[in-house]
Amino acid sequence: MQGNTRKNINIGQNVAIVLKQDQRSGKLTEGVVQKILTNSPNHPHGIKVMLVSGKVGRVKEILE
Repeated sequence: MQGNTRKNINIGQNVAIVLKQDQRSGKLTEGVVQKILTNSPNHPHGIKVMLVSGKVGRVKEILE
């Protein structure tokens, strides 16, 4: 599932995000959502979240 819509993302969910420094390469980092940082209902580049590990990035996919 895509990570462009805020209502699809919940705290405690497994997601794959792209970190700011990895945007060019597109390298994904997997983790568990701790906090949703984007307030708007959707964002073309993905909703910005903070993972439990403290890393911040935009959600590219929601993992099962």
